[in-house]
Amino acid sequence: MSDYRRIKIDQAAAHVGEPVEIAGWLYNLRKSGKIIFPLVRDGSGIIQGVAVKANIPVEVFEMLKDLTQESSLILRGKLRAEARAVGGYELDVEQALLVQAVPLETPYPITPKEHGIDFLMDHRHLWLRSRRQHAILRVRHEIVKAIRDYFDSNGFTLVDTPIFTPAACEGTTNLFEVNYFDEEKLYLTQSGQLYNEATAMAFGNVYCFGPTFRAEKSKTRRHLTEFWMVEPEMAYATLEDVKRVAEELICFIVGRVLENRKPELATLERDLSKLESIKPPFPRMTYDDAVKILQAKGSEIVWGGDFGGTDETLLGEDFDRPLMVDRYPAEVKAFYFEPDPERPEVVLGVDVLASEGYGEVIGGGQRVYELDVLERRLADHGLPREAFEWYLDLRRFGGVPHAGFGMGVERAVAWLCGIEHIRETIAFPRMLNRARP
Repeated sequence: MSDYRRIKIDQAAAHVGEPVEIAGWLYNLRKSGKIIFPLVRDGSGIIQGVAVKANIPVEVFEMLKDLTQESSLILRGKLRAEARAVGGYELDVEQALLVQAVPLETPYPITPKEHGIDFLMDHRHLWLRSRRQHAILRVRHEIVKAIRDYFDSNGFTLVDTPIFTPAACEGTTNLFEVNYFDEEKLYLTQSGQLYNEATAMAFGNVYCFGPTFRAEKSKTRRHLTEFWMVEPEMAYATLEDVKRVAEELICFIVGRVLENRKPELATLERDLSKLESIKPPFPRMTYDDAVKILQAKGSEIVWGGDFGGTDETLLGEDFDRPLMVDRYPAEVKAFYFEPDPERPEVVLGVDVLASEGYGEVIGGGQRVYELDVLERRLADHGLPREAFEWYLDLRRFGGVPHAGFGMGVERAVAWLCGIEHIRETIAFPRMLNRARP
């Protein structure tokens, strides 16, 4: 049995002075005469080894001296604190075991030099090993955990919703069609919301969290064809409840990221002051006022039109925290939005626009709960009634005012990480012109 205890690099502080082993991959290698400094990563962090020729077997020294980038190996030795080292600790190497050497004739393709984005995306399976990509996905992990923790600790029940659906949730044609059994046509889900409404009538407050699909032929930096969305739905709730929960959720997530992911944010060179200013209350305005502001800023938007990415950026640039815009025209929102009883031409919906020009991160509102109104809305949108009979049942049997929203995880990750393009916010992005690797 080995005298060396295997640990993760991020556990180094608890094992200073102890004999340990670290299993990982060679991130970089420096040489200085009779001393070699292998920099090793293991998924939890990076640590520098110090291999002195006089202190280790000659074959081990020779193996380390010629080791190639991303070769896999196990280092054994004693840990010590070293403030100047990456991560604050170093490993005095006593033994090293080679697991697999990357051949010299086929070197690791991603080198410290500059690479084009297409090259990096073609090698996404390897690019994930870089410090920047690692940091982004660590922040994503923190955001996902915070989302679950918020809802789980605030009385929401997680109820999964189907990915195969018989009809469009949003009432659009931007769907991925799937051949199901017996030649039946189904679609990949755009949203779990309609099913959420059913489970909310059973459980009160619910949420679903999973992949969603949009067949929009969009090439913008804010769009993916496959992305993850969290969608809470609340029985006996209103538009104001949506605003409250959305604000609480965002502040909770930002707090968690600031608390637990400062090293990753430092790697990304994120301006922490931008995140620290995200506190309640968020500014609010109506769609009417937003249109006036945009027109004054030179936008060509007219009342009744939906906001584009540039419009969202213009609206948010005056605030250091997210902006809530409510009461959009009924024509630009889905059939299930409740009309404002005082102004039927607008609906009780809200979009939350992220600060720093990142656009919409949350969209939601109050749902139609009266049967006759929903029947009329379906007809107005030209949707097939037979596909929504089960949805109408929710209004026939105990319909109540209810509300909810959706938040795209990737947009939230891009915003909190301060990165320009959404393609780096998920391990293997799916976009209009990319479905590999």
